[in-house]
Amino acid sequence: MSAPLSVIFIWHMHQPYYKDPVKNEYVLPWTYLHAIKDYFDMPAIVEDTPGARAVFNLVPSLVEQLLDYAAGTAVDPFLIKGQMNPADMTQDDRVFLLENFFSANRQQMIEPHRRYLELLYMAGEGRAGSARERARHFSNQDLQDLQVCFFLAWTGEAARRRFPEFRELLAKGSNYTAEDRELLFATQARLLKQIIPLYKKLHESGQIELSVTPYYHPILPLLCDTQIAREAMPRVNLPQERFRHPADARAQIKRGLAYFKEVFGVEPKGMWPSEGSVSDEALAIIAECGLQWVATDEEVLAHSLEGGLGHHKQQLYRPWTFAAPGGDLGIFFRDHQLSDLIGFTYSQWDALRAMADFTGRLRQVRQHGGGGECVVPVILDGENAWEYYPGNAYEFLSKLYAGIAGAQDMRLITCSEALQQTSHAGRLHRIHPGSWINANYGIWIGHPEENLAWDLLARARQTLEQRHPQAAELLAGAGEAGNEQARLLCTSLYAAEGSDWFWWFGDDHFSPHSDRFDYLFRRHLTNLYNVLGVDPPRELLEPIKKKSPAGLVREPAGFIEPDINGRVGDYFEWLAAGLFDLTRQGSAMHSSDRMLQGFYWGYNREFLYCRIDGIQELGRLLKEMDILALHLISDREYRLPMQRGGREGLLLAKESGNWVPTNICCRWAIERTAELALPLAGLNLIPGVKLFVSITLTRDNEEIGRWPSDAPLMLNYEGADLEANDWLI
Repeated sequence: MSAPLSVIFIWHMHQPYYKDPVKNEYVLPWTYLHAIKDYFDMPAIVEDTPGARAVFNLVPSLVEQLLDYAAGTAVDPFLIKGQMNPADMTQDDRVFLLENFFSANRQQMIEPHRRYLELLYMAGEGRAGSARERARHFSNQDLQDLQVCFFLAWTGEAARRRFPEFRELLAKGSNYTAEDRELLFATQARLLKQIIPLYKKLHESGQIELSVTPYYHPILPLLCDTQIAREAMPRVNLPQERFRHPADARAQIKRGLAYFKEVFGVEPKGMWPSEGSVSDEALAIIAECGLQWVATDEEVLAHSLEGGLGHHKQQLYRPWTFAAPGGDLGIFFRDHQLSDLIGFTYSQWDALRAMADFTGRLRQVRQHGGGGECVVPVILDGENAWEYYPGNAYEFLSKLYAGIAGAQDMRLITCSEALQQTSHAGRLHRIHPGSWINANYGIWIGHPEENLAWDLLARARQTLEQRHPQAAELLAGAGEAGNEQARLLCTSLYAAEGSDWFWWFGDDHFSPHSDRFDYLFRRHLTNLYNVLGVDPPRELLEPIKKKSPAGLVREPAGFIEPDINGRVGDYFEWLAAGLFDLTRQGSAMHSSDRMLQGFYWGYNREFLYCRIDGIQELGRLLKEMDILALHLISDREYRLPMQRGGREGLLLAKESGNWVPTNICCRWAIERTAELALPLAGLNLIPGVKLFVSITLTRDNEEIGRWPSDAPLMLNYEGADLEANDWLI
């Protein structure tokens, strides 16, 4: 009888370090909100499901924040506003609620609650108009209902099953009292206190394995040496200052391990290096620190082997051994497709269908493996996907665990068990330097904003070494942690080394609250200078994240070929696309004032591709007869009207003031987002031409929205030359 297929789920639990080091308050509330929804639900689902097994990777700086909230010592403006008596609110307080307390997935978190949806309609539901103007229409009762609805919507399904108070408040539905609000927050406080003990309990019982990440989630290879980026990206532009401080990588790991042991009472055996980023030097330090295994992405393995992954990716489905100077280190490589199916696709499926599809794909892996030993690592964020699933993915995950655990030809296993119980695929004496994105570090270095941040980090570290001998000893790994000021100074430096700040610098990613990440990065470094009594560099006093004119976030960086399904099933589909911010106004959180948020565009040799993102799921925002239209001006003026449920139609051209059908057949899909493909043949585009684009929404034959509202977006079409100039290697 052939061996059962071993399946490993690694859930990476991470939030940036949101605490302002000077004000000692949280700039954004996501740690709290994901705690009451995901950081409790995820281990609870494992405990609720017989046979379930998983690995939970906990970032120490996240655990620190969770314990801060659990102790009731966290200062969070969102909690303060959420617990405030509306009668005592200023106008600014009321506007704050309207601007921020609809920050939840509309389909799964707002629409199931009639009163919450009603309040969203009252707040404008995407129509133009300021929150300040609408706030006067909200009574104290409306605001009190909004407080409860928002924080209640963020409770997870497992939490609702274990805490009857949540179910009672949901059943009440509206007309919440001050006592109801107090009950909600008191119950959430009880839940917060149970999160870390629950992980500890399940780890001790063997149902889960706990692993760790370096303390503040830094890119270890770049801390060791920023020059390593050239190995995967030969043409990358690097910072002026070379950052080469492997001691910082070692300190981030050791601090993380020490804190983990302090909290959980045991030493972890494994590590998901931040962003799955690895290099020979980083792995050597990890092994030196006593860890037994790490995990990263399949593309890193593909680039590390001369022959690639092989037919059906057989080389992927075993743990590997990395030969480090300080001892061998086990390595697992994530199955990219299976991980992304959970992260991006299955939320739109029935839970049983999704489970059957996933287990069917697992059996294909086993079949192609010849019936021998196979280990399939599935690794993804443990909090970000579930708001798109019904019931916070409780049914999906329960059925997925049960379906695998109950099968005779498969089993759920942890990484440490896999190292002990399965044979290894082979030994690696060299690892390709890269991360889980494109097997390089392009997201975190190379753009002028990212490079400036690295230069500022390097200068701050140099100043610290020169001005504070005890801190310099700590940085070198030679001093004791007894000097409190030296320890705090190093903490500010290490916090600024986190990957999240660099994630939002540059034009790779777009967020309405990216300015908050910019602020926190600079805040950590200015705090360092202030403690030293040194004036910070002028660059730290100004935003690093620049606002592009007319909402431009980035130009296209390479050819794209997305599936036109309205779902963005693969993270990489639109990574090289151009992007415009359609909100055109700054807000720390998502705003309900606008319906559309982002416009992506790109092309290959055959098609022009566009993607339109809503503030919420676009297919749910559009009514049945609404017409979402793309307007394009090149040699002629074109219009593509689209309706939800449609799939294709002819591009219209303007002739003598009338819209006339052309023979250009275009495809589109409107679900979570709107995606469309326009054939380049017939558009008569030549390299170097500029296209002008706008989007309109028509309801009942009346235009109710136009983006941008003033002038159209200008797109630069380079043609085939774009591939030659591609810097996203």
